[in-house]
Amino acid sequence: MTGPGPAAAGAVVAIGARRDVGALTLAGAEVRLADTPDEVRGAWSALGPGVALVILGPAAAATLGDLVDALDAPLTAVMPR
Repeated sequence: MTGPGPAAAGAVVAIGARRDVGALTLAGAEVRLADTPDEVRGAWSALGPGVALVILGPAAAATLGDLVDALDAPLTAVMPR
């Protein structure tokens, strides 16, 4: 029997309002609280090359729109409303 394959290396970052992503710190994510569109865009643009996954709150995802689909963007998931 073999174990699971190698895990992907990289940080998990959550961006959004506290109510949407705040609890993700309990799962080990680096949470960047962002309540305004400017804060969301700033948090997104500050992502470094070591980020493997970004979890966005619904409002943050709406603010970023198509930016999350760029070829060089990290894997991105959106929390449900």
